[in-house]
Amino acid sequence: MIHRRYRPWGWVAGMAGVLSALLPAGCGNESGRQPPEEGIVKYGPVSRESYKPKIGRHGGQIVQASFGEGVKSFNPITAGETSTTDYTTRIFEGLGWSDPWTREVRPWLARSWEHSDDYLVWTFHLRDDVKFNNGMPLTADDVVFTFQVIYDQKITSSMRDLLTVEGKKWKVEKIDDLSVRFTLPTPFAIFLELASAVEIVCRKVCEPAYLAGTFNSFMGAEATPDQIVGTGPFMLDSYVPGQRLYLKRNPHYWVKDAAGNRLPYLDRMVFVWVQNIDAMMLQFKTGQTDGYALRGSDYPILKPLEREGKFKIYELGPLMGSAFVTFNQNPGTSPETGKPYIEPHKVKWFRETRFRQAIAHAIDRDNIVRTVFNGLAMPQYGPMNEGAGYFYNDKLKAYPYDPAKSRQLLEQIGMTDRDGDGLLEDAEGHKVQFTLVTNAGNTMREQVSEILRKDLANLGVKVDLKFIEFNLLVTKMDETFDWEALVMGLTGGPEPHSGSNIWKSNGRLHMWYPRQKQPSTTWEARIDEIFAAGIKEMDRSGRKVLYDEWQMIVNEQQPFVYTVAPMALYGFKDRFDNVYPTVLSAAGRQETTWNIHELFIKEGYPLE
Repeated sequence: MIHRRYRPWGWVAGMAGVLSALLPAGCGNESGRQPPEEGIVKYGPVSRESYKPKIGRHGGQIVQASFGEGVKSFNPITAGETSTTDYTTRIFEGLGWSDPWTREVRPWLARSWEHSDDYLVWTFHLRDDVKFNNGMPLTADDVVFTFQVIYDQKITSSMRDLLTVEGKKWKVEKIDDLSVRFTLPTPFAIFLELASAVEIVCRKVCEPAYLAGTFNSFMGAEATPDQIVGTGPFMLDSYVPGQRLYLKRNPHYWVKDAAGNRLPYLDRMVFVWVQNIDAMMLQFKTGQTDGYALRGSDYPILKPLEREGKFKIYELGPLMGSAFVTFNQNPGTSPETGKPYIEPHKVKWFRETRFRQAIAHAIDRDNIVRTVFNGLAMPQYGPMNEGAGYFYNDKLKAYPYDPAKSRQLLEQIGMTDRDGDGLLEDAEGHKVQFTLVTNAGNTMREQVSEILRKDLANLGVKVDLKFIEFNLLVTKMDETFDWEALVMGLTGGPEPHSGSNIWKSNGRLHMWYPRQKQPSTTWEARIDEIFAAGIKEMDRSGRKVLYDEWQMIVNEQQPFVYTVAPMALYGFKDRFDNVYPTVLSAAGRQETTWNIHELFIKEGYPLE
């Protein structure tokens, strides 16, 4: 039987360069543990040996909840946020898949591949039985076109940063209808992982928009099903903006089970939008939805209800993403208004390392763990945590809650209470205050923001909170740059290079000062060098040395002031079979549904 490919953690839906609308929870092995009053609970993964999918029955649907204003886009190439990738991962596929236990890349849309001795030339051979959801066959033209669009500088694509080395792109050319050759300018340590994970679009459908110069807006939220054409198990049925999204079974899906039955088993996926996470929890608790990413505070409420509610709570270790507060260091000027994006004196604060370190020491992470996550989280001080495995640097220094240290650092840069009103002023007399933004409805981020506001108020720093819709927040970060500070999260994983679109100074998601023509600091220049060297270093231990240094730089400079890493918790209804959560199955917020095409409704349950 052919199994569903799984994107490497850190790529596309799960890539470290995707902005996450939630602090999502994942899944893992079942457990009856109650969360501790303090400390960290650790869980192990489901073993690969347990993965033995059964022959299922067709029919029924799965219902899941999201919050916000709805889908931002259906375009997998221009996607840079989970309000797009949560849905495109069900519609589009890549040439290969990464085993969610071993991360070994295996064939998917490509049946096989080979490479030259120097690893610079790779040839992929496509399957001859794959069709798009409109019935058109997949060919080499579609693969070549997909990469052509990604590499086009006129196209908005965060993926482009990942698929280049020192500004050099791969040469992608058609050999015949079912063969594609990639020629690399330099060695590329994770070429197979990245090339295999790019989601392939249909050339015949997308090329007219590309030639017309409208591809950036193509497959937007208002798109019709005939425009959103992929090879995945599901396809767009209908979308009521901000209310419901219906994906239906792709009748042309090429994957079959061991008995020769065409997959997927389920007829539909339904996504329902709610206003906040509290509503998401209530819908799951009352049986209106089939899965829910728990917050730590939800655990003691839902755990006792497992039998009555006919669901299980799956538990994992720390999520491999990150949550942080960051400051806008962009000294540029808006071309629309002719005014600076940020007031110059605030840019001066934000670009001062000691200011960011002072903020790091002012955050009471233990309080966040206790009050926001019910003990089911751990402090985090760098871009990776122990859940990432091999490349995690466990030598990073902690930034313990230490208001006295914060005051000392702020005094060193001239921030003191000069007029005795309880608020700090800088050396020029400006009050030290800023607006902190996060996405509305995410109660966890809202709570974290309130804790930050109080912690900083104790130092004499005034913080004004503002909660806005997630897609609007993404627009501010990615286009208008009119924000001062924000609480945000990024998906993550075990491969550092997958976050290169964040860490390279010219990266589109170099959030604190994006798309720099030249690195604005020596430490950003050094990170550029590390990522340029790391992707060409074919020896894994050599890459480990480089990425350890990267984490040390980030830990010292604090462009992102990290908060805590939540534990992955996921509730899922008992009526589904072939549920096999793993350590990596939380990537891309797919949690228990990474193998969605294999899920089916058990006998004895109605096919609703």
